[in-house]
Amino acid sequence: MELSATTFGYCTNVHANASLEKTRANLEKHALGVKRRISPNEPMGIGLWLSANAAQELVSSGQVTDFAGWLREIGLVPFTMNGFPYGDFHEPVVKHKVYQPTWYEPARLEYTLQLAEILDQLLPQGVEGSISTLPIAWPSKLRAPLEEALSQAAATNLRKAAQGLAKLEVRSGRLISLCIEPEPGCVLDTAEDILALFHEYVLPGGNERIIRRHLRVCHDICHSAVMFEDQAGAIRKYQTAGIEIGKVQVSSAVGVDFDALPASERQAALELLRDKFVEPRYLHQTSVRDDGKTTLYEDLPLAVAQAKPSGQWRTHFHVPIYWQGSPPFLTFRDQIQPCIQAVLAHSNCRHFEVETYAWGVLPPELQHAELAEGIAQEMEWFKKLGVSMPL
Repeated sequence: MELSATTFGYCTNVHANASLEKTRANLEKHALGVKRRISPNEPMGIGLWLSANAAQELVSSGQVTDFAGWLREIGLVPFTMNGFPYGDFHEPVVKHKVYQPTWYEPARLEYTLQLAEILDQLLPQGVEGSISTLPIAWPSKLRAPLEEALSQAAATNLRKAAQGLAKLEVRSGRLISLCIEPEPGCVLDTAEDILALFHEYVLPGGNERIIRRHLRVCHDICHSAVMFEDQAGAIRKYQTAGIEIGKVQVSSAVGVDFDALPASERQAALELLRDKFVEPRYLHQTSVRDDGKTTLYEDLPLAVAQAKPSGQWRTHFHVPIYWQGSPPFLTFRDQIQPCIQAVLAHSNCRHFEVETYAWGVLPPELQHAELAEGIAQEMEWFKKLGVSMPL
């Protein structure tokens, strides 16, 4: 089938919208700017981001119904929501704040279930919804007794989330899934970690049918590339374990293959990587694979300071998905099409969200005079991949 407004869109966490007023203003300015370019006569999908403040304001002011009507009127379909960033995702320094609150804390559960209630009212009848969320917490390494206790706390909250979504489906008939998004350096950063979470913590003692129906995976292509995962292999692991993929974030990373460069050019390439992609707002985890060993650095500045310019480097920096890179920089856009085809072959997932939230901190030569122009170019590029969507 063709990509539709209920299967494909872009993530609006690229817009600074910590308040409800800013959310509406950004959708009107930027999302409609994208829509005019790629879907002027038909509805267009978006991945809606509402900060905790905006979500609470929407509910407490009784504006959900009005907001739903406005979205229908302007032709935007929020088939998925990004429930990862809780606070201001565009303040000058975000870094580790994006992982707060964690899934150890009730505030994360409350925020997520509030998003589900909102999404249920925003979507057209008969359309399934999905919400992506953080992979428990940062960092991944904790002392064993603390790690065990916190893992149990997170599992309890995730089971409560699944139960809440099951009750919502009984009440309204709407299936909404909560999709856990592995990210480099977090408690869960690979498919293997997701499997361990489900089998060791979430499924034991819970209602397996409800958990498997409502707790799913958000597969981020950039994140998987940075972790040197085989994308199709990760997808098959989920299928074998009976864990569904609820949504895919279509994204790309940036990297440098220092071993492919002449030795005389490697230091200059390292300095160019630092000059172009070290910035203060977001965390840019970097994996370095050298001499058969892979080291994950918490942030790109640490990798630049501590690692030699050798081996293969992959950095968690969401660059435009159409960008093929320019020497010495590589991108991983070539992993997008085979990943999507594997998802379609080995899961029931039909939610695809372009998530390039880093437009505001990209090198100037990669930016556009109008943000909507760059986002529209990404969506057009993805549509032209010729991904075959089965009925």
